[in-house]
Formats: sequence, structure tokens, C-alpha cells
Amino acid sequence: MSTRRPAAASRNRGDPSSSGPDPDARRVAAAAAARRSGRGDHGPLRVMAVNARTLLLLGIASVSLLSVAFVAYNGGWWLAESESEGAAALRRMARSVTPLDAPRMMDLPQFQGDHKESLYWGTYRPNVYLGVRARTPLSLIAGLMWIGVKNGQYFLRHVCQDSDELSKYGWEDHNGRDYGRQELTDHGLQLTTSFLKEKGEGSGYGGDWAVRLDAKNEGSSSSEAQESTTHLFFYIADEEGKSITMGSNEPSSSGPVLLASGSHEDIGDWELHLRSEDNLEIHRAGFQSINMHNLSDLVQHAVATNAMQTGNLNLPDLTEDSSNIMIYQVSIKLPAKIDIVFLSGASSKRPMIAERVNRLTGPMLSTRLESKRKDFEERYNQIFNVNNKIVSKELSVGRVALSSLLGGIGYFYGQSKIALPKTFSQKNGDKYIPYWPAALYTAVPSRSFFPRGFLWDEGFHQLIIWRWDAHISMDIIGHWLDLINADGWIPREQILGAEALSKVPEEFVLQYPSNGNPPTLFLALRDLASGIHARQFSGEEAEKISTFLERAYVRLNSWFQWFNSTQSGKYEGTFFWHGRDNMATRELNPKTLTSGLDDYPRASHPNDDERHVDLRSWMLLASNCMRSIAEFLKMDTSLEKDYYNMSNQLSDFGTLNKMHLDNKTGAYFDYGNHTEKVRLRWHELKDKDGMRRELLRETLQPPQLQLVPHVGYVSLFPFMMGTIPPESWVLEKQLDLISDRSILWTDYGLRSLSRTSSMYMKRNTEHDAPYWRGAIWMNMNYMILSALHHYSHEDGPYMGRAGELYDELRSNLIRNIVRNYQETGFFWENYDQTNKGKGKGARSFTGWTSLVVLIMSESYPTLHR
Repeated sequence: MSTRRPAAASRNRGDPSSSGPDPDARRVAAAAAARRSGRGDHGPLRVMAVNARTLLLLGIASVSLLSVAFVAYNGGWWLAESESEGAAALRRMARSVTPLDAPRMMDLPQFQGDHKESLYWGTYRPNVYLGVRARTPLSLIAGLMWIGVKNGQYFLRHVCQDSDELSKYGWEDHNGRDYGRQELTDHGLQLTTSFLKEKGEGSGYGGDWAVRLDAKNEGSSSSEAQESTTHLFFYIADEEGKSITMGSNEPSSSGPVLLASGSHEDIGDWELHLRSEDNLEIHRAGFQSINMHNLSDLVQHAVATNAMQTGNLNLPDLTEDSSNIMIYQVSIKLPAKIDIVFLSGASSKRPMIAERVNRLTGPMLSTRLESKRKDFEERYNQIFNVNNKIVSKELSVGRVALSSLLGGIGYFYGQSKIALPKTFSQKNGDKYIPYWPAALYTAVPSRSFFPRGFLWDEGFHQLIIWRWDAHISMDIIGHWLDLINADGWIPREQILGAEALSKVPEEFVLQYPSNGNPPTLFLALRDLASGIHARQFSGEEAEKISTFLERAYVRLNSWFQWFNSTQSGKYEGTFFWHGRDNMATRELNPKTLTSGLDDYPRASHPNDDERHVDLRSWMLLASNCMRSIAEFLKMDTSLEKDYYNMSNQLSDFGTLNKMHLDNKTGAYFDYGNHTEKVRLRWHELKDKDGMRRELLRETLQPPQLQLVPHVGYVSLFPFMMGTIPPESWVLEKQLDLISDRSILWTDYGLRSLSRTSSMYMKRNTEHDAPYWRGAIWMNMNYMILSALHHYSHEDGPYMGRAGELYDELRSNLIRNIVRNYQETGFFWENYDQTNKGKGKGARSFTGWTSLVVLIMSESYPTLHR
């Protein structure tokens, strides 16, 4: 997965500055203290010694397009001999942050009205354990925190992070719209969080929603549970900065408690209520801040400061003037159950407050949640029809995989940061210019490591989501297509807003307008178009998909032409991923981050002679998709004929083999300036501070133009795309490569790089462990499995063998993912072929690993037909 590395590790807090002698004054100060903190993982709560950590407050600068004219070049003016070159560069920069001049996808009528309102509220903050927001740039946001105990220290839980060491968290059920149920286990504390949304009588825009918090003490006796106190925090905040009115902090055994109220432009007046039958102790704090990514630190500072001053582990029951953030601490004895209800339109003519609260709390909420759970399971069984294809223990894991993907859908708003050319900078020193402000509704690969949009991941996500809810899928794809700029480029990693930015190491923030990413959205788009032909959709759905594809065509054409013009090779019909570093001295093999396969070995010495067989295959998919959409829409234009011709050219088997086939092995290889004789060796280097050691690459033999002899996922791309005729000897060779244990086959899935490769499991630098150099990845295994399924149904001499390999590989993949989930409670980024298929990389990786749902149901893309 391209450009991915964990965010910076947690940083401990230092000693506090001294405070005045007046304890009341110190308590007043506690409510404001945390605003001075910035982003970063939260460490333990120091209840005996509070320290102040000063961090950089982040925001996204609002810089207009006009700022392009004020970038400084070589000290602030243009060198005369470079004037024309500089002017051209400025024009390119201006275009890179200019939207494509085409009708917006999200302006389609099908995305307005009831559809838009039905998706207004949701669990759209995947980076936190439980977060609710609306699909609007400046929303009311709500969420959950709690104090966990580990090794005798208190830790505040809020943002999903592996360092919390939760033994489990994730959505057990989620329908992507109005219902979800999540289980979290934190060192003995078991939390079940449920979300329900409905539009009833008296509701305002977007309806009402409820959150149920069900807390138990896992594995402890009832006496131990009675003695322990658990501290939960629920907050509501207004991103617009509007003040919120604090309600009562006195729990009531006779009925609900009004926690807060306010007003928002979209929904009118609103109220937040709490109801519980258990004994509660409630404390509160109010803050005035627009920095919503600092909420963890606000609470941590306030609680820790108050604990030091009073000896009580609770909020100080103080609010700042015009507070737009209200936080409620609910202290409980386990077990306990708490219902929190948000009501919109509270000042309508018939608000029916009591009735609506009653409907979304207590026994009535229990009934509704159980009904939604049954509906979800029935719909899952109906859509994926897996009952006769897998065993019962696998069925539940499939539902969790789907729920985790749907529950990870987020809404983001902000501006990407687009890198300036190396010789340019803004007058203030910034090395970037901002994209236009934009919204993105998208699934995410991982709530802990990658809680933001990744372009090439999203195509795989949509293969699952469109089958569940085509309307949500089109909404997501439409948001992505609206990010296309005037050149037809889409930034491949979307880091929008301060919350998203807070999870990204600085070196990965800037996006480069010369760099692409696999156009995997065409996988889902091809399915949608083919589904209409196959009458998979109702008449209303088919009509909306047709309208969607018709509007998308202009944007897709611009995107395709960007690839065709910027990623093309020396010769017609050849392509390579631009952006590799041809001056690299520290990398064993210069990475190809743009391909999505990161450190998968390519030509050792990058240059313009390269030809990448995976990109050629993606271009074939894209041209086939554009051709099929044009045919479906009956577009008799020169553009349609161009796609017809290009599709034929890229699918020409003879040309493909001439450019990429190794006749001896039957593998498809990249082509480029390459030598196998490279290595990393420690060197003693002298600089101004003395001697230092550095691991540098050595080339022991001059490179030459040749096929790059590394068997792995890239070698199978023409096979994945169904380009190989079913009667060809090449197909037999490809099946040999797949089934050979010394090459790709394992009992847990196909490894990404052959054991015979000189790069197999080799580090790329001192600090870069192997990533796509042997590990088992689900997205590529799914594509290969899809091809095996295709060839097992195509008449030819290898039909039977393809079917046998299909059955065995499918069984291996399902068994390994289910086993890992049952043993660890998580889905994983990839799986270790050297350690019995054990999950590795990012855990709670609920992006393309969720493709196990489609493997279970034997649902594959239509790219082969």
C-alpha cells in the first residue's frame, strides 16, 4: 500500500509548570489548559504529576489560487534566461489546483433530496473508536472516550491506535446507513457501542440518532466488578464554533437528563439527552476551541490537572465562556448501560421531545436494535448467498468483514497539499500550494493506521460496497471523481482536515501532480455497467446508474487521458510508472510508490526505457471500461472509436508477449535498464562532525536493457485481466508459476514475490523492511482467484487444472483469514508466508482484506467478459 508508514510513536509528557497557590484558580485554569496542546498520540494520564506539552497547532491555510503568482524562485525573481520555463511551470501549477471544467457528480439529482438527507448523520469519523458527524463541512461532532487501565497506569482512549493494545475493536454489524454495533475489549473492560438513526415525527433534517454504551467487566467476578469504577466520556462539539448550552449534570433515576442543547444551520435547534437505569456520577467541562483534532488532549489535561489538585479522577465541572465543546464524564460501576439520544428540530411545532427520547432509549431502543440486527443478517445472506458455500464459523467472520468496511466509511473536508517543483517555494517558505476545498465521502483501509482515502484501495472497496448498496457506492465514487483537476489528475492520498492530518507523518503529506495510482475505480464501474446489461438491478437503480455513468464519462475520459499522456513509454502502447528516483543511493531497488506495490522490484536503474506490465494491464482495464460505457450509452463518437482501437491494441496477445513475456518461464516481466548485481553495503563516510556509517547501494555490474526477471504479482497481471487465450501454452506456464511452492504457492495464499527472486524478503534500505517482497496480500490474491475462476469456466486444455487451483486457493485464503480473525480479533494488512500465514502489518485493516466476503460468496469482477 503506497506511502504508508505508521504515524509517529507516542511522546511522553514532561513536568508541569508551577501553578499559583489558589486551588480554585487552578481548577478554573484546568478547563483551558488543554487548548494549548497539539496533535499526537496520547500517553498515560499522570495523576500525580501533570505536565504541559506544547505541540504545534495545525490548520489548513486558506490560500487562493492567486498565490501561485507569488511563489519565489531563486530568491524571489525570475532569472531572465529561465523566464519562459518559469512561466510554463506556473501555468502547470495553476492547473494542478484547478478543478476540471465539467458538471460535478455530486450535483446530480439522485444525490440530492431524500438520498442526501438519509446519509446526513453517520459514524463518519473512522479514526476514533466511536465518532458521529454529519456530511457537511462544519458539522456537529460527537464521540466517545474512556479511561483504560494498563500496568497500573491510566490511559485515555479515543483515537484508534495499536499502541492502546485493545485485544479487539470493530463493527460486528453495520449497514452503512442507520445501524451499527461494535465490540471493544480493553484489558478487561468490554464495551459494546450501538448506533441507531431514524427520521420520525417531529424530527428535523437528518433525523435523530442514539448511541448505546453497554459496559461490562470481562472475565472478572461480580464482586470485583462492583468495586471497580469505569470512566466514560461523551462529547458533542460544534465545528462552526457556535456556543452550546450546558444542561443538567445531575443524573436522574426517574427519566432522561438533558445534557446539552444548541442550534445548527442545517437541523435547527437540537438537544442531547442521557438515560440510564444504573447509578451514575456525571462531571462535565466546556471548552471554546475550533481545533477538533485536539479533543483527546483537552480531556487528558483537564482530568490530570484536576486529579493532581483535588485527588479526584474527573473533569472539573467548569465551562469556558461561549463553549462550543461539551464533554461529559459518566462514572459507573460495572455492569452498566447508558443511552444517549440526539434530537434534531427540537423547536419544531410538534417537537414531541419526551416521545422521541423514549423511542430511542430503554426497552424501545433494545427492540429497534434487535430488529435492525436481524434485518442486517437477512440482507447479508440474501445478497452474498454464502450459506451453502462456507461453514457457519466463516459466515460470521464474513459479516464482520463487511460491517468493518461499511463502519469505516468517513466524511472528510479540507484541502490537499500539492507539492511545488523543487526549485519553487512560497514567500513564507511553504513547499506546497493548496488544492481547492473539497469534500470526500469514502471508505478507509484501516481506522488506526490509514483512516483516510487512498485512491487505489478505493476501487477494491467498491467491489464489495456496490453489491451491498449501489447508491452509497456511486456516492463514494462520485466524490472521488469530483476531485479530478483540470489535467485529469486525482491526488492518490486524501488528507483532508486537521483530524486526518493528525495521523500522517509529515513526509507523506504532500501530493505530487506527476504521480499516478492504479485506476482501480474502473473495476467497480465496469461491474456497474455490466450489471445493467445482466439485469442485476431494479429499473430505478438501472436508471440512476445510467445517469451516473453518463455524467461520469467526461471525468473518466479526462482521468484516462492523464494516464495516457503522462505515464506513457517511449513507444506507442507502452507505459511505465513515472516518479521513480533514478539518483537513489540508499535503496536496493528504487521504490515505485505510484504503482501501489511500493518496493516490488523493478528495473534497478530507472529511466524512460522502462515498460511496466501492471500499468499496461490497468490501461487495458480502463480502455475496456470506457469502451463498454460508450457502447452502453450508445455514444457513436470518435472518442468511442478511439477507446475501441486502444482496447484492441492493448489486448493484442502477440504484442503483449513481444514486449513482456519470458518464453522460458512463461512469466510476464517489466522491461528496463537492469542488473541483478546490486547490494547494500555499509560505508564509512566523513563529514564535518566526524565519521559516520551509512548503508549504500553498490552496483557490481553495469545495467543493460532487458526483461526484469522477478516472478511475483506483476508477472500475473495479464492473467488477472484475462488477456491470455484459454488455449495458449502461456496459460499452462502461468498455472505452473501459481502452483509451485518454491515460487508463489503457500497454504495461506499466494506470496507477492517468488522465493527464487534475488529480492525475496530483502530490506530495501536500512529502515525499510520488505513490504511487497513475499507477504501475502488479499487484493492481489482476489484478482488471481478471479482469473482462476474465469479460466475454470473457459473451454480449453487447462480448464480442469484452473478449477482445481481455484478451489484450493479459495479454501486456503478463507481458512487463513478466518483463523487469524478468531485468534487475534482483527483483520490484517497482509499475511506472513514465512510464519504459518500469521497476520502482519497494520491490524484492524478492514479495507481490501474485506474482499474475503466476495471470496466466500464467489463474486468476481466482470473484467474477463
